[in-house]
This record gives sequence, structure tokens and C-alpha cells, in this order.
Amino acid sequence: MNILFVADPLEVFRTYKDTTFSMMREAQRRSHRVFACEPRHLGWRSGEVAHAEVRDIELTGAEHDWFQVRESRVRPLRDFDAVVMRKDPPFDGEYFYATHLLQQAEREGVKIFNRPGALRDHPEKLAIMEFPQFLSPTLVTRSADEVRRFHQEHRDIILKPLDGMGGMGIFRVGPDGLNLGSIIETLNREGSTTIMVQRFVREIAQGDKRVLVIGGRVVPFCLARIPQGSEIRGNLAVGGKGVAQPISDRDREIAETIGPLLNERGLLLIGLDVIGDCLTEINVTSPTCFQEITQQTGFDVPAMFLDALEEAIDRDRTVL
Repeated sequence: MNILFVADPLEVFRTYKDTTFSMMREAQRRSHRVFACEPRHLGWRSGEVAHAEVRDIELTGAEHDWFQVRESRVRPLRDFDAVVMRKDPPFDGEYFYATHLLQQAEREGVKIFNRPGALRDHPEKLAIMEFPQFLSPTLVTRSADEVRRFHQEHRDIILKPLDGMGGMGIFRVGPDGLNLGSIIETLNREGSTTIMVQRFVREIAQGDKRVLVIGGRVVPFCLARIPQGSEIRGNLAVGGKGVAQPISDRDREIAETIGPLLNERGLLLIGLDVIGDCLTEINVTSPTCFQEITQQTGFDVPAMFLDALEEAIDRDRTVL
């Protein structure tokens, strides 16, 4: 098969931990042809099909010069058996436009994973609100007064922007309410920006768990990202320590409820963030932690992903 990965520049990949790299490596191991482009390389000319300037690459196995380019040229997206959308957040205007270009390719018969419409329909922080049975008390609002009332009720809260990534812009306010007004002003910009507020979950000390669901099936190990020092954030991007561990019964309950449902909506791969017993985020753009889980447990997450990808493509071909 020919598989195109739409991702960040290959030159910035940190291959020792990059999930997209691990997908490419497994695809090449299975003798699939690997191609890559960035969202900025996507295009669509009126009266023609969606296209992209793509690089046909071969992984070398080297640590630094890890790929070589066989050829680089503009090709119709329908030349590919699968297009895997792996651009990292933020989900900004350019990401939004990229999903529309990919959706045109989908109308032309191209198989896109995750589906562009499903990416738009499941913003990573707001998507959790569909599943209140798994949440810590949560509020989404622009209103400073609502935030203050929420704090008065729950006393210890987390505030965060809806478009943050990697732990960016997350604040904790305790019972004393210290700096609450300033934090609200910073995040909601005088009522012009919607934010999320949640009751603080003390189990963050044991880690912010990343639970992966692939093709509606749950990966049996998660990665607990444990805050270090005085940090309240476990994100690896801000220095959290990643510890792989078997998923708990509660993790499985959450994943087996949400995973098959979102898979039916076109989300082949999702990453659930769980603190204690509470769901905090549903990652759909470019869920990570494949390599950390595989290296620490021996469970081959990239192989599970390629199995699901091949199965999905074969299923669609059978339907057609």
C-alpha cells in the first residue's frame, strides 16, 4: 500500500519518542510505501482533484539522518491507499482549512484517518462533555461570574484554555482564591474567549494517564505522566515522567464506552486522558505515547495501529 502521512516537518521529528515515526517504521517493515507532507503542501485547483506536494521517503534506520527522499512531486491524494492525518495541535485556522482539503479528497474516494469531519466535530477538550458520567465537575464558559461561583462551590479548581496543548496555560486556584481574578482575565480576555474550569483531581500525583484506543479496541497498557517537583501538570512536554502500567478497571470502562462509539464516527485512533477515575480530555488530532508504552511493556502499539489501519482499508474496499 501507499500511505501518506500529513504531519509536522520530518526534520523536527524526535525519532526516539515520536509516535508518527513509529507508525512509519512499522508501515515500512510491512513493505508499505511511505510518503510524507505537511498541511501547507495540500492544495485543490478548481475543476481538479485535491493534491499535495509529497515526499516519497525511505527510513534508513540511522539515529540522525533517519530518512532519505526517493522523489518529491505533486500527486493527487487519490493516488494513496490511506492518508494519515498526524499534524500536531494547535487546532487553528490552518488546521481547520486542512481538514476541508482532506474532506474533498475523501469525497474523491480517499481513505483519511482520522476522518476530517470527525476531527472538527470532536475538539479535544470539549469532546469530554458528551460523557458526564466520567467527569470531575466541569464548566465551560466565558463568564467570569460563573467561574467565581464554580470556585466558591468546589474551592480547589483547574482553569485552562480550550485550545491549549502540552499543559500550556493550565492554572490551579486553591481555597484562598489567590489570583483568581487575574487568571480569569488572562484566560478569558474580558469575556471574549471560552475557557474550561474543573474541580481539581488530587490523584494527579499518581499521574495523568494516557489511554489509547485503536480501531475501537483498548490498548491494555497506559502511560501515567507523573508531575515532577512542584508542578501540577504531568505532561511530558513540561517535564512529567512517563511510567507505563496496566490499565485499571475504571480506565477500561471509560475506554470501552467511548472508543467504539468514536471509532464508528471515523476516529480510528484516540487518546483518552484520565486522572484518577476522571476523564479530562479526548485527544483526536495526533495522540502520542506509542513508543513509551512499547519500550516499557513490550506491547507493540505501532503494530496494533497498522493492523487496525489495514483492516479499515480492507473493509472499505470490500464495501465498495
